[in-house]
Amino acid sequence: MTPASRAIDVLLVEDDPGDELITREAFEHNKINNTLHVAHDGQEGLDFLYQRGSYEHAPRPDLILLDLNLPKYDGRHILEKIKGDPDLCHIPVVVLTTSSAEEDILRSYKLHANAYVTKPVDLDQFMGAVRQIDEFFVQVVRLPHT
Repeated sequence: MTPASRAIDVLLVEDDPGDELITREAFEHNKINNTLHVAHDGQEGLDFLYQRGSYEHAPRPDLILLDLNLPKYDGRHILEKIKGDPDLCHIPVVVLTTSSAEEDILRSYKLHANAYVTKPVDLDQFMGAVRQIDEFFVQVVRLPHT
């Protein structure tokens, strides 16, 4: 396996069980062999990233898929924490959310999101979007080894 196509650890921070299921199905359908880890709210996302509590042995993710509207800590807060932390700031963060509001897009990029993707409502389009994210971040670009 070449470095560009190695399997990576992906952290999905998503509170909607339906969107989690669709993302898992997209990984399976597109035969994405990356490991998908899921945090169900902002606190779990931070615990995973900082390897706290039940996530003490969690791997450092190579890519983060981050919903904006989360309980406990919203995605904007998590994005700000990630990009402000020298140990985490190199991890690419794709905001994957239902919001298409210009203010959310602008704020996410000001907080140094690497990409902003509005979740498609159509199942096939959603699966295609996940496939394209995978293709870009795993096959096209080089990620640092963490």
